Amino acid sequence: MNHPVRRRPALVTALALACSVALASCTAGPAGGPGRAGAAPASADPASRPDLKPFYGQRLRWTDCATEGYACTRLTVPRDYDEPGNGETFVLPVARAAAGKPDRRIGSLVYNPGGPGAPGVQSLEEGMDEAFGRAARDRFDIVAVDPRGVGASVPALTCTADEDEDEAGAGAGAGEDASEPPAPEGVAPLHPRTEKERTAAAEGARAATEDCERHSGDLLRHVGTQDAARDLDVLRAALGERELTYLGWSYGTSLGTAYAELFPRRVRAMVLDGAIDPSLDWSQRVISQSAGFRRSVDDYADHCAEVAGDSCPADSPDAIRALIERLYARAEREPLPVSEDSAYAEYGGMDATAVLDAVSMAMYTPEDQWEPLSWALAAADAGDATELGALDEEEPAPVEEDTGDLTEEDGGEEDTTPGDNEGAALTAVNCLDVPHPHGLDAYWDALPRAEEAAGVYGTATVTAELTCRGWPSGEGKPHRVEADGVAPVLVVGTTGDPSTPYEEAVSLAEQFPGGMLLTYEGMGHTAYGRGDACVTEQVDAYLVDLEPVRHDATC
Repeated sequence: MNHPVRRRPALVTALALACSVALASCTAGPAGGPGRAGAAPASADPASRPDLKPFYGQRLRWTDCATEGYACTRLTVPRDYDEPGNGETFVLPVARAAAGKPDRRIGSLVYNPGGPGAPGVQSLEEGMDEAFGRAARDRFDIVAVDPRGVGASVPALTCTADEDEDEAGAGAGAGEDASEPPAPEGVAPLHPRTEKERTAAAEGARAATEDCERHSGDLLRHVGTQDAARDLDVLRAALGERELTYLGWSYGTSLGTAYAELFPRRVRAMVLDGAIDPSLDWSQRVISQSAGFRRSVDDYADHCAEVAGDSCPADSPDAIRALIERLYARAEREPLPVSEDSAYAEYGGMDATAVLDAVSMAMYTPEDQWEPLSWALAAADAGDATELGALDEEEPAPVEEDTGDLTEEDGGEEDTTPGDNEGAALTAVNCLDVPHPHGLDAYWDALPRAEEAAGVYGTATVTAELTCRGWPSGEGKPHRVEADGVAPVLVVGTTGDPSTPYEEAVSLAEQFPGGMLLTYEGMGHTAYGRGDACVTEQVDAYLVDLEPVRHDATC
């Protein structure tokens, strides 16, 4: 499982709400190229450019990963594709699970697990290859990469101080009791209505932006989805593939869409599961996603008994909804109590945004998450939110930085466990990819529409988008897909998807020339890899044999 970094509760954004990862994460569309409101214009083969040939011509040297059964290497890509020869690069970890039937191997199947910010190599070493059907695993090497700035990429994004800065800060406060945690920052409302509440929200967002700029600097301008798609093409060449076979979950659909627009004739097969519609602007995305979460929480209330059984926190759908609303209201007045060893203890408990995040994150995989959510909600209602706060905790391992060149030596055995930068990468890519207004009035004007469409799920997400107000701007704009000449792309949509609503899958499939839509009637985020045999069979038949999916296919 991948999920966003736990941040200070008063600043935990609904970007994390809408993009936390279960099977995959979400949001942000492909950034566009110059001269067009969306996808980059067609251009000459970049592999033929003299300044890109060293990258396209690199050889990968595979060695054993730290996890048995997987092979690892590293890929070097230019930090700036406009100036690839300036010496600044990203070195990206890559991992593969070998095809089960090497004598019948078709090639490499590259995937992205979501995010933005989910590290591909970690997901593969944790067994993500098992999410693929047997037919796909037998015929393809399953390949994952940490996108630029993400996970064990070198350099990697960060929005927090490193150990040296922390020690310096501690020294500056030598006269204070270091054992005392910082005072709680106050309770952030899910819908800031007063001038004081809105000023606090804007200041908190500004501080978060400044933290990222302070610690990641110029990197923030080089982690957009279009550059990551160019990296995919370098990876394709380094893998020895003439065409790319690709599967993207959630945000991975944005990455795949960007690749298809940049390199339409290099797509062999592409599956986009949990689709993101690139034609939506920032406020339309807010309403689409937050309405999806609101519907999913209603689904939880309606179907809790059949999925979670006796663990349900109340004895009727209406009582479950009332309990959740009661917790939100209580947490807006005062943070919900947690134990001393909780990650929220130093902040005085869980504020309303943290509670909403926890509930929303549990909508991704009902079969795995609804039961623990139910126990946690009951405990929180009884006065202890510790279990609720622990639903998405993890302790990532530190990463040792390394550098690389373009020789075949780029690939020795290494620890590619990502550091704690999923939240930073998620925010950085979202803000760079999707244009946001700079003036505050646009966000306050969006609040009533978001409240009408999605209640507090909408207003909290609008407030979270304030972080992007002062972010470095990319060149992308909302646009319909332009990928003339691309092979038929398969879009998979789940009717009850909380994070990437089904309507966006329908729209994306219609935008691709020859696009195909496979509908999964169910709840939870994405479909392929969650155990439905119908979905697995049709996706694998397409990936392996390029078998088309009929127009009205439903599982």
